[in-house]
Amino acid sequence: MTGRKFNFETELDDMHRAVLSVLPEKLLDLTDIHATRTGLDALMSQMPAPELPEHISIEDVHVPGLDGDPDVLVRVYKPQSLPPEAPGLLWIHGGGMVLGSVDMDDAGSAAVADQHQCVVVSVDYRLAPENPFPAPLHDCYAALKWFAENANDLGASSKRIAIGGASAGGGLAAGTALMARDNGGPNLIFQLLVYPMLDHRNETPSSFGVTDTRVWNRDANLAGWAAYLNGAQPVSPYASPSIADDLSDLPPAYISVGTLDIFIDEDIEYAQRLSQAGIPVELHVYPGAFHGSNGFVAESPLSVRWAADQSAALETALNPAS
Repeated sequence: MTGRKFNFETELDDMHRAVLSVLPEKLLDLTDIHATRTGLDALMSQMPAPELPEHISIEDVHVPGLDGDPDVLVRVYKPQSLPPEAPGLLWIHGGGMVLGSVDMDDAGSAAVADQHQCVVVSVDYRLAPENPFPAPLHDCYAALKWFAENANDLGASSKRIAIGGASAGGGLAAGTALMARDNGGPNLIFQLLVYPMLDHRNETPSSFGVTDTRVWNRDANLAGWAAYLNGAQPVSPYASPSIADDLSDLPPAYISVGTLDIFIDEDIEYAQRLSQAGIPVELHVYPGAFHGSNGFVAESPLSVRWAADQSAALETALNPAS
């Protein structure tokens, strides 16, 4: 199957096009993953450090890995005025399974903890290709188990934990939710899946749509999946949730994606299949948004609306009586 190629020059509005034009031409060229990591680190080092709320405590904790795996670093964000039995969110960063760290979401995680008066636990999972599947997923599941088992000490309720992530983090969140369901818990109340990376097959029309190396593109996606799966056969649905036969008994989900995102087709299909399995789903498709543009072009009216929609959905899930 093939699909149309997205044309960023004609299909983006002026604000999105202007921001895209200043990104490095090979920002997400994964021909050399280590070089790309170095380039991204250099780009991030040039940006001002995020201003984090003073009333949010931030602590790094090393938690036990799954079944003898190495310890997992998690970063805990906690409001000083946390209400009793507060909700929690396990957050998983993006990066195509091969890039990124817990540091990249400091500002967002602190903001979520503040806005929703919840405990946020962000996972610094191991990356492929050095640590292919199941290592990243096992780290996320280990973090979820630790969160649930230590919720009381953190000031949260083990019965009010949601899971979320963006891009690869969204795929890992969906896979972790499947693993938690199949292993008797921990029980989750919600899935926040932001343009999730769900399908290793790369066969949808939109999976052919992006070749621009300034954003997440087909070649990068193929390289990310190859590094993550490392030739594993058969592919596990925990790694590639789109191939899961049974999506029943999962927590309610919120899925958001742009019309110019390589993942739009697989995300819409996953939302449909969740709904067909009886899972409450809220799906948002934003016209003219590319992968990650809600962060790159955060001040655009479209991104502001995206952020407001996402925050409202998370608030309803975490604090339904508010």
